[in-house]
Amino acid sequence: MCIAAWIWQNHPKYSLFLLSNRDEYHDRPTRPVEWWGEAGDKILGGRDELAGGTWLGCTRSGRLAFLTNYREPNPSSTAKSRGDLTLRFLQSHMSPLEYAEETAKEATEYNGFNLILADIRSKVMVYVSNRPEGEPASVQIVSPGLHVLSNAKLDTPWPKALRLHENFNKLLRRYGNEEIPEKEVVVNLMSDSVKADLNRLPNTGCEPEWEFNLSSTFVDIESKRGRYGTRSMAALSVMSNGEVSFYERYLDVNDGEWREHTVEFQMDDLQHKED
Repeated sequence: MCIAAWIWQNHPKYSLFLLSNRDEYHDRPTRPVEWWGEAGDKILGGRDELAGGTWLGCTRSGRLAFLTNYREPNPSSTAKSRGDLTLRFLQSHMSPLEYAEETAKEATEYNGFNLILADIRSKVMVYVSNRPEGEPASVQIVSPGLHVLSNAKLDTPWPKALRLHENFNKLLRRYGNEEIPEKEVVVNLMSDSVKADLNRLPNTGCEPEWEFNLSSTFVDIESKRGRYGTRSMAALSVMSNGEVSFYERYLDVNDGEWREHTVEFQMDDLQHKED
């Protein structure tokens, strides 16, 4: 599944500070965070080598997109890849709202998703989801502040979402106006394997044992289908002056070792856009 927490346009130093875990089967081929794509249209993010999309990516021009799956018991095996939704936004020149409205028109072609689209330069962030099933896709502007997105609608108070929100908020208060150490935050917050009480598990229609195993921020499951769990933990920060840092701690499934790296860059024309 996946989970993300972020502070948006509500911090003295950062336009955005995002934490993200990506959960996936270990046998699904994946590239770690790196620059990829056509020259002049490069994307920074991890890549799903099976379908070609990404769960979290950004560009030098200040576009950013990430998504989580909406948890449901019987997803369609013939639906389009949701990772393509983020990819197409990052490659496009549409505003977040324009792209969200276009996505809403084709939302029934995908399994359940939660999609966040942002343009850092114009300070616009939009959320779009195609669930609950049978209802029209929803599109909304994301307000400044602290948000958590798990595998239900934005800011749904699932136990893992509430726990991450509380811990992230404590950390933000602790550091105040200072820079936030990305590695420390990822290790302390996104490696949290505490699971929810059985009587507080959400009712998604999935098996209770599966639901319980997914109820922590960090996931590690040995299932009938194979090993499943958190394969990438990331912190993506955008400072007010346009400096971007993308830290990732990822599992190399070839040898079972966790590796880490950071990519930094300066966003293009930030000052010009704000003038």
